[in-house]
Amino acid sequence: MSQITTHILDTTKGKPAEGVTIVLYRGGNDKWVEMARGITNKDGKIPDLLENEIVLQESSYKMRFETKDYFDKAGIPTFYPYIEIIFEIVSGEHYHIPLLLNPFGYSTYRGS
Repeated sequence: MSQITTHILDTTKGKPAEGVTIVLYRGGNDKWVEMARGITNKDGKIPDLLENEIVLQESSYKMRFETKDYFDKAGIPTFYPYIEIIFEIVSGEHYHIPLLLNPFGYSTYRGS
């Protein structure tokens, strides 16, 4: 399993958000370098965002969720064209970054 995983639940529908592009960056401030990208599957997940053997360095990381494209496909206006979640990797353990999403709000937390 990838060291970083995510899961998006569309709380308006009460279902996983399929087809959301997610980009993972490493860096900080105004210098971010793209490391990986993927599109959520029917379960709202990207199980292989990183290859299994990749262990990330201690650093700041950012996941960018391209939410406008997702809502545009459904014909739903959204307030957030994208959502960026910045977090710190401090060890080689697994990090799960879930996103609870609706057109006018979102929530996230450190999952397991």
